[in-house]
Amino acid sequence: MTFAITTREIQYQAQDGTTLIGYFAAPESTQAVAGVIVAPEWWGRTEYTEQRARELAEHGFAALAIDMYGDKKVTTNVPQASEWMTQTFQNANTIVDRATAGLATLAAQPEVDATRLAAIGFCYGGKVVLDLARTGADLKAVVTFHAANVSPRQEGDAQNIKAELLVLHGELDSMLSLEAIESFEQEMTTAQVKYEVIVFKGAKHGFSNTLADERAKANNVDLGYNVEAEQKGLAAMYQILDRTLA
Repeated sequence: MTFAITTREIQYQAQDGTTLIGYFAAPESTQAVAGVIVAPEWWGRTEYTEQRARELAEHGFAALAIDMYGDKKVTTNVPQASEWMTQTFQNANTIVDRATAGLATLAAQPEVDATRLAAIGFCYGGKVVLDLARTGADLKAVVTFHAANVSPRQEGDAQNIKAELLVLHGELDSMLSLEAIESFEQEMTTAQVKYEVIVFKGAKHGFSNTLADERAKANNVDLGYNVEAEQKGLAAMYQILDRTLA
């Protein structure tokens, strides 16, 4: 079943005072529904992130595409994306503070059942939602697509994770090695976190985004769209969300 949806922008504040502008989509429903934050690639809160939020709403979830840079800034240029992303690394708490603000904003919407929350993220956004989970955020599930980083924020922080994790990774992802994925699996096993890692054969970083090849060519970076990995990844995502947010 595909739901009719409504959308709106929501302005909110991060703890550091940054004005953030999220894109909210929800199914037309008389009852509150489960909510999902959507954390963006390093390009910012692009139309791609908004598209994923609308798709989640059509599926029956309320979704907030969160803003990590402020004033919904976006770019298609690698140096600019790198600069904005690096700025969020300069203070150890910036990423989790902004993600936490986004999650709280989602939970506060009247369409949302605040007891049923999840988070998904793409590339940089994969790091964002994993970092958020590592703080002990009250999430039922976290899904990453071609995450840029899966390392701990702080030693031993995996023990804080409440969410069930699904990590979707490309075999040929040159941004994050298979060795890093193996270390992550060992870390989650040791911490007794419920998780699954799916590695898609032949898939590169950015496999879920139809614009990956265009961005790769324009910026001379190793990205690639892979329709099979995208479709299988989305199917796996909806499977975990449907189960954990029921």
